[in-house]
Amino acid sequence: MQKKRVDFLNRFMSTMCPTGYEEEAGRVWREEAAQFADRAWTDVHGNTIAVLNEDASFRVMIAGHLDEIGLMITYVDSDGYLSFTGLGGWDMAILPGQRVRIRTAKGQILGVIGRKPIHLMKEEDRKALPKFEDLWIDIGAANKAAALKLVSLGDPAVLDYGVAELRDGLLVGRGIDDRIGAFVALEALRLLKEKKTKLGIYAVATVQEEIGSRGAQTSGFGIDPHVGIAVDVGFCTDYPGMDEAKKKWGEVTMRGGPIITRGPNANPQLYRRFVETAEKNKIAFQVEPYPRGTGTDGNPIQLVRSGVPTAILSIPNRYMHSPCELVHLDDVENTAKLIALTVSSMTTKTQFAPS
Repeated sequence: MQKKRVDFLNRFMSTMCPTGYEEEAGRVWREEAAQFADRAWTDVHGNTIAVLNEDASFRVMIAGHLDEIGLMITYVDSDGYLSFTGLGGWDMAILPGQRVRIRTAKGQILGVIGRKPIHLMKEEDRKALPKFEDLWIDIGAANKAAALKLVSLGDPAVLDYGVAELRDGLLVGRGIDDRIGAFVALEALRLLKEKKTKLGIYAVATVQEEIGSRGAQTSGFGIDPHVGIAVDVGFCTDYPGMDEAKKKWGEVTMRGGPIITRGPNANPQLYRRFVETAEKNKIAFQVEPYPRGTGTDGNPIQLVRSGVPTAILSIPNRYMHSPCELVHLDDVENTAKLIALTVSSMTTKTQFAPS
C-alpha cells in the first residue's frame, strides 16, 4: 500500500470514536475525502458521506462504520471515582487494570480502571467475570467536586491503545472494527474516481453500528441506493482454540483475501458478480456462509425502502472487540480493489433481481 495511504490510515485510526461520539474521526475522514470526491459532508445523524457523480441516475452505496466500542461515564461518587457502562459489546475480562482516555469538554484526560485486588476477593469472585458495577475509573481526583471539574456525566472513553505495525504488514490497534471498513469505503471511492466511473458512488462512514447499525439505516434511506455494499471485519479462524468456530464460520485466514458473505443478507446476483470479478482478476477471496441477517450495516441497507441488492465484504480480523485487533494491509488493499473492480463492471442496466 502506498505510504500516503498508510499515513492517512494511521492518522484516521488514531482518532477516538466510540459509538455515538464519532465527530473527530468523521472530520478526519471528511477532510481526506474532500481531496478527491465531488462533495463530502456530514449529515444530521453524524454519518459522513463522500460522492462522485451526484446527479447520476444509478447510485451505489459503499458503507463502513466509523464507531468503535467504548465506555460512558454514568456516576461520580463522593470520593471522586467514576462509574461507567459500555458503549457496544464488551468482553468484561478485558477491562480491569486498563488505562483509558476520557473525552471531556476540555480535552482528553487519562484514567485507570480499578478493581479490588485478587488477594482480597472471595474465591467465587476470583472465578467470575466482573460486572460494570464491580469496576470504576480512577482519574486521581480528591473528591466528587474535583472530579466534576474534569469530567461530566455522559463523557465517552476508550482504552488507551494506539495503532502500530506488528510486522510484515500486520496492523494492530484499537477500533479496527470498523474504522478499517470506513477506510476501505473511501479507498474504493478513490479507485473508482481513477477509473472515471459514470455511476453515482456514495462512500459512507456510518455511525452507531455497534448499537444496531443505526447510521446505515438513516444514510441508506437518504441515499436510496440501487446497490449497497457494506464493509466490515470478519472472524479469522486461523489461531489457537478456533476449531469449533471453523465449523460455524468457515476457514478464514489472515492474508486469505476479502471475505464475501453468502446467504439471505446477500443478493445472489451481486454475490456472484463479486466472485467472478475476484476470479477474473486473480484476487484471493474467502466465503462466509451466514444463514440470517448479519450484525453488519448490510442488514439495514438491504431493507431500505423497498429493498436494495446488497453485498457484505469483510476484512479478516483477529481478536475482534479487543484493544489489539489485527488485520493485514494486503487484505485491506485487496478489499478496496475488489469493490472498485466489481462496481466498475456495472452499468445502469445491470439487473439484480433473482432469476
